[in-house]
Amino acid sequence: MELVLDLAFIVIGFVLLIKGADFLIEGAAALAVRLSVSEIVIGLTVVSFGTSAPELIVNIVASLQNKSDITMGNVIGSNIINILLILGVAGIIKPILTEKNTIWREIPFSLLAVIALFISCNDRLFGNGPDSISRGDGLLFLLFFIIFITYSFAISGIDFRDKEEVKTLSRIKIFVFITIGLAGLIGGGKMVVDNAIDVARLLNVSEKVIGLTIVAIGTSLPELFTSAVAAYKGMSDIAIGNIVGSNIFNIFFILAISAIISPVSFEPQLNVDILILIAASVILFLTMFIGRVRKLDRAEAIFFLVFYSAYLIFLIIRR
Repeated sequence: MELVLDLAFIVIGFVLLIKGADFLIEGAAALAVRLSVSEIVIGLTVVSFGTSAPELIVNIVASLQNKSDITMGNVIGSNIINILLILGVAGIIKPILTEKNTIWREIPFSLLAVIALFISCNDRLFGNGPDSISRGDGLLFLLFFIIFITYSFAISGIDFRDKEEVKTLSRIKIFVFITIGLAGLIGGGKMVVDNAIDVARLLNVSEKVIGLTIVAIGTSLPELFTSAVAAYKGMSDIAIGNIVGSNIFNIFFILAISAIISPVSFEPQLNVDILILIAASVILFLTMFIGRVRKLDRAEAIFFLVFYSAYLIFLIIRR
């Protein structure tokens, strides 16, 4: 009976995520029009912050409870899912055309975040002391986050090409749409994660695996639905900006907050997962030059999904 209730709540969470993503996309696109800024700026800031809210909530709770496996697994797993699974799904729905700034600035910045994570985690390899993300590392990550936010608003002057399908909404409606969207995403994401964890524990799955899979997938559902809806509506900048922005947010903001609350211990075994994330980031960058330039086409999206499936098989074998 308990398993049936958990599954029912997961379904309800999915519904909230779908509707929340729809409201957030409409509100964010209208906000971009009203502020005369590009969709990519909205995708990198408002949308990516909103869709990363479940990761933030889960990691704060995990840090307060000293659940480092959940904290690290959630961030690393979510970022891998963002690139391989979510962009894979979005790219199959509709090929994603990418702006030059995203290729040469935002994607490399997200790669920098992963490399910084790798160096910060491996204190024994690059310095002294136990492998962990200290409060000092967290403060340094926040500095990088401030630089990223400053940059995002610095490029807000890029011309915004108005699209016919973007609805013109009043300020109040924009606020309501974004608020309802974020509430649906956060509430739905938390509902899915909490009940998915219960299901996983009923099946006797370890916290590390829960963090890399169940929790990571659950907290990435907002990104999945948001990018999928954006891709379907032809809003490529929001689709990819959401993913790249979320990956940067996850490391430089969410993991930073987690480490400041309580230093996050790190198991060297997770280095393999970080290296997979680095590989995924590099592949994302390279796909922008394969086939049609600045475009993630369906063939490349399928490759991303195959890559992620192989990674899941690896996790099952490794555990």
